[in-house]
Amino acid sequence: MTHTTEPLTDVHDMVVVHRAFRREFTLLPVLVRAVGPGGTGRAEIVAAHARMILKGLRLHHTSEDELLWPKLLERAAPEAALIARMEAQHEQVGRLLERLEPALQRWRVEARPAVTEEVASTLESLRTALLVHLDEEEREILPLAARHLTQAEWAELGEHGVAAMSSSELPILFGAVLEDATAEEQAGLVVGLPLVARLLLRPVILPRYRRYARRVRAEL
Repeated sequence: MTHTTEPLTDVHDMVVVHRAFRREFTLLPVLVRAVGPGGTGRAEIVAAHARMILKGLRLHHTSEDELLWPKLLERAAPEAALIARMEAQHEQVGRLLERLEPALQRWRVEARPAVTEEVASTLESLRTALLVHLDEEEREILPLAARHLTQAEWAELGEHGVAAMSSSELPILFGAVLEDATAEEQAGLVVGLPLVARLLLRPVILPRYRRYARRVRAEL
């Protein structure tokens, strides 16, 4: 007897996105602490970068909250406790994001040592919570998503976040995702871009991102 199985949905793009978050949230506390007392010009650059990465994370989690967890609760009901744990982890990350927003605002206009340490230590707490979440999500959630979501449904998660990004943020965030991607991973991510974006990727978008990254990481 021949048994046929449905092909698994390709969910590896989330691993690539997570890799970018791991890198950026490792670098951010270092970048913050490298700003000297009163260095508001440099603090403005790093704070703007931090806010953009935080926005990317918030959109990433919102996409999962709205489009992933409900489908898995419906289609993978025995995993309800796992989904509840993922939601609780999102809430923990969300609380840290709320703490960071006003601290970043004060830091960018003051760059006082006490506020510098407040921002850096909160970013480290966020990184610790986030890494626990990302590791478990890759280990437990992605195999479920591969079995229970169609490729079109999976693509909606990325499209949801992209739709909420500005035209100035999108090339930078996409460049950040591609930075540590392998050639094969880059090809898989790029294929879904509009034709104009694919044509502009190497001559315009990636050089722009590299200039941006050098400016942000100038003190490293």
